[in-house]
Formats: sequence, C-alpha cells, structure tokens
Amino acid sequence: MEAMRVSFLSTTPSLVSLVPLPSLNSYPVGANRYLTRAGAIRCTKTETDHVFGEYGFHRRDALKCIGATVGMELLASSGSWVEMASAADLIQRRQRSEFLSSIKDTLSKAIEGNPDVIPSFLTLALNDAMTYDKATKSGGANGSICFSSELSRPENKGLSGAVRLLDDVKNEIDSYSKGGPISYADLIQFAAQGAVKSTFLAAAIRKCGGNEEKGRTLYSAYGSNGQWGLFDRNFGRSDAEEPDPDGRVPVWEKASVQEMKDKFKAIGFGPRQLAVMYAFLGPNQDATEALLATDPDVSPWVQKYQRSRETVSQTDYEVDLITTLTKLSCLGQQINYEAYTYPVKKIELSKLKL
Repeated sequence: MEAMRVSFLSTTPSLVSLVPLPSLNSYPVGANRYLTRAGAIRCTKTETDHVFGEYGFHRRDALKCIGATVGMELLASSGSWVEMASAADLIQRRQRSEFLSSIKDTLSKAIEGNPDVIPSFLTLALNDAMTYDKATKSGGANGSICFSSELSRPENKGLSGAVRLLDDVKNEIDSYSKGGPISYADLIQFAAQGAVKSTFLAAAIRKCGGNEEKGRTLYSAYGSNGQWGLFDRNFGRSDAEEPDPDGRVPVWEKASVQEMKDKFKAIGFGPRQLAVMYAFLGPNQDATEALLATDPDVSPWVQKYQRSRETVSQTDYEVDLITTLTKLSCLGQQINYEAYTYPVKKIELSKLKL
C-alpha cells in the first residue's frame, strides 16, 4: 500500500487540474495567509457541498484518480509482455519467409526442368479452387484434387502428370521443412504462381529477341514481381480430408462461353476475370481465347489484355491476373498465418564458451 500511495501522489499532477486562484488583491490582507498554499486540487467540477476538507475534494474524485493511476501502472508493467509478443511474431514471420523462399526455389527448378507442365499447373490450381460453393461454404482451394477419385474426373483429364511431379516436389520440400509438411493446397497454388511467373518471363525474353539475359533484365525492371505481396502472405492453407463433391467444375474444353461465365459468376467473378484467366482453361490457350472473344461481355476484356500483352510491361494483363489468382487461391480457406513455424531452441548462456 505504501508503494501505491507514493505512485499515486507522483502521478496525480498529470491527472488533475489546478483550480485557478483569485487575485490576492481582491482579498483582505488578513485573509492572505490562507491563500499562500498550492491551488486546490480537483479531478472534476465539484459542488459546494459534500466535500472533504478545505480543498473541495470529493471521494469519487479520489477513486477516479486512483483508478486511472493503477491502470497506467498496469499498462506500464505489461510493456515487457508486448515486447515479447512482438519478438515472437517477428521470428515467425522470418521462419515463414525463409520457408516460402525455399519452396519457390524448389518449384522454380521443377518448372524449369519440365516446362511442358506449365498449362497443367495452371488448370490444376483453377480446378482445385473451382469446387467452391458459396451457398454451403464448402470446397475451394483445399488440395482435394489430389485424391484419385477427384483427379480421375473428366474435367481433370491430363492433370495426373502434374500431380505426380508435385508429389516429388512435396517430398523434397518436406525433407527440409522445420515446421511440418507443406499442404497440397499451398503447394498447388504456389506451383501455379511459379508457372505464371515463368510465362511472364518467357514473354519478356521473346520481346528481347530471345536474349535471356536482356529478357530477365526487362522483367526485373518492368515486370510485376512487386504485385505478389498479398498472394505470398496467404500462406497456410489446410488440406481437405475427402474429395470435394462432383459436378462443380465444367469440362472447359467442351463448355460454352455462357457456361464458363455462369461458373465464374457462381464464385464471385465476372467476364473480366474469365478473360484474364484464359490460359487456365485447358491446354489449347489460343483456341480458348478465340472462343471467349466471340462473347459480347467477354470480348472487350479479351481485346484489352491482348493489347496489354503487346506492350513492354504487360501491366494491365499481369496485374489483373495476379489479383484474380490471389482471390481464387483463397476460396474456401481460413489461412493459418502461424503455419510452418517452429519453436526456436533456447541458448543456455551458462554453456557458452567465451
């Protein structure tokens, strides 16, 4: 209690205001001896009755001041806990960032060694996410497409080779992961990201006459690498425990443009997103884009992205594709932002040799 009393008195001046004193000249000389003390202390406006002592100090005012002081002391004492929480958060962020960087390197090598798998990686990511149903909040980008019963469906024809390659990639990633195995849900979407980046880079190299060095420089200077921040943060998807319901994904090669629009609308997308994702709708990308151009709703967007791809930076096309893929890759997911983190081994200072 003694410590509390000292703390209260030390902080009271910052919590209350001094009541201004009338001019000494307005009082008789004999009364001046009562006004030589410090001004009367008040926390709030007081009435003229029910006060304690000559300073006009209410009991409720004292309680308010004490409560505020105790609260300030509690906040001050909690500072160390806040600092510890912030440090732990920074450690987890670094762990996830380093792990994600390693994943991207592994996927990049796999794509570079198997460039023919790029269209399959794109369709795999699309079809895995397209099982999302807004009404029941089920399905989505949950890795369920890797179940054999779902992978064997007509809409997923030709994707088994991509899944086998991802199995090999997953084994390699899991071998160096310190925070547990990577989910297929994450792996599929980041494989699509790697495939998209590969197509962006390939376009830059073509614009430089096939000169890879100049193409990489062009892509670094004008490309869209800086637009992937939100996609990268959405890292920590959970895998499904069973295949998603059948009949939710069209066979893109056989679907009409209206069927495609209806399916995209069902997950919250429109003609713009359909046009920008033409490369995800099966292996024959040119034929798919030509078909989309016949629809009056989709055609303006097809033409817009065709013009964009002819420019040096492809800005409109690349930014819109990244934005759409980011949204698609999170359908049906609650991202675990602590996924793949792990406890840090404590250093016993007593055992250090100085």
